[in-house]
Amino acid sequence: MFKYNYQKAVSREELQKIQSDVQKAYLTLITKQGAGNDFLGWLKWPFEYDKEEYTRIKAAAKKIQSDSECLVVIGIGGSYLGAKAVLSALSSYFDKGNKKVEIIFAGCNLSANYQYELLEYLRNKEFSINVISKSGTTTEPAIAFNFLKNLLIEKYGEAEANQRIYATTDKARGALKGEANQKGYQTFVIPDDIGGRYSVFTAVGLLPIAAAGYDIDELMQGARDSSLAAYSKPYLDNPALLYAATRKVLLDKQKNVEILVTYEPKLSFISEWWKQLFGESEGKDQKGIFPASLVYSTDLHSMGQFVQEGARIMSETVLKVSSSEYDLMLKATKENADGLNYLAGKTLTYVCEQATEGTILAHLDGGVPNAEIEISKIDEYHLGYLLYFFMFSCGVYCYLLGVNPFNQPGVESYKKNMFALLGKPGYEELQKELLARKGN
Repeated sequence: MFKYNYQKAVSREELQKIQSDVQKAYLTLITKQGAGNDFLGWLKWPFEYDKEEYTRIKAAAKKIQSDSECLVVIGIGGSYLGAKAVLSALSSYFDKGNKKVEIIFAGCNLSANYQYELLEYLRNKEFSINVISKSGTTTEPAIAFNFLKNLLIEKYGEAEANQRIYATTDKARGALKGEANQKGYQTFVIPDDIGGRYSVFTAVGLLPIAAAGYDIDELMQGARDSSLAAYSKPYLDNPALLYAATRKVLLDKQKNVEILVTYEPKLSFISEWWKQLFGESEGKDQKGIFPASLVYSTDLHSMGQFVQEGARIMSETVLKVSSSEYDLMLKATKENADGLNYLAGKTLTYVCEQATEGTILAHLDGGVPNAEIEISKIDEYHLGYLLYFFMFSCGVYCYLLGVNPFNQPGVESYKKNMFALLGKPGYEELQKELLARKGN
């Protein structure tokens, strides 16, 4: 079950007024006529994925499970956020000792502390590496791979180390592809026509998810069903189109911040993935909604005051789960010292549901529009459905906004400055300029 409810955010009439614009953006996406149309391979990927590679992904996952306690996934941005989102959602909060493989992420920061502690942790672990990079030269992953590869060689010798490295990269070119060919790493492909933040259903996301022991068949089935709904349902019954339209109506009302809210902490990294998807896709030409996220009820005790009474620039989209895997019932106590006897006989899930509804009503009273996305449960199928829903809606929304959903030109600015300050060859003039600006 998947539902999208816009009725507490915008009116049906407001959505009908922009129906023709949304339909035009939808057609621009599915007919591949818009800017960035050479990066639309993800649209039909749930149906048209490489079946041979998919089989190899499953085989590699089984090998990793047979010889490794840990798989270190090296990547940044879209090269790790999709897998991290799915794994965080599906994993137990506390280690029950039944993990097939522990998935550890590296190359997504430049913290010396993190890298050192990771290397020390792995010294007494059986581990393999999945390095994910189109080029092999992205700074953060390249540095992490350098350290981790050396540890792998120190631990196993170069021949066995090479059999424990899985490279997800370009099919034909780039530094990582060249090294993989030379060293004999098993390789998987980042398709030319799928960008990083849209790549979760490729080997980028599937290999770590499969290695952890989760059902990628169900994940892909969820994506397929979501795709069918996005392509075929009429406008006012089409959640992906309605979400895109709702965002546009709210932006036109100067609701410049959207908060993705969940009451289930397991879904917090779904929000992190969502923030990259929409932030990099729509944040261009000084346009777009700023994507933010909060986990309630935790963050109601820190940010709730601002949401209720701060600047009226925001809307909320509440990601709800209609059923809980576990539940607990509250019991009365003789003393009633904690004052909770009025909840005796009620479940914790019931309490959370009432907190959710109470918060939505309070925020509506405070002038914060609220939309709701509801999934039946947290499992591979519904996560696949949800992620594809967001991707399709993001493409439509960006064309509705008039920006290219599939490039990220602004990301290059910090990289050029970083390379110059680090003294990378070819950046000498920029280095002089930046040092002068710093006052050196």
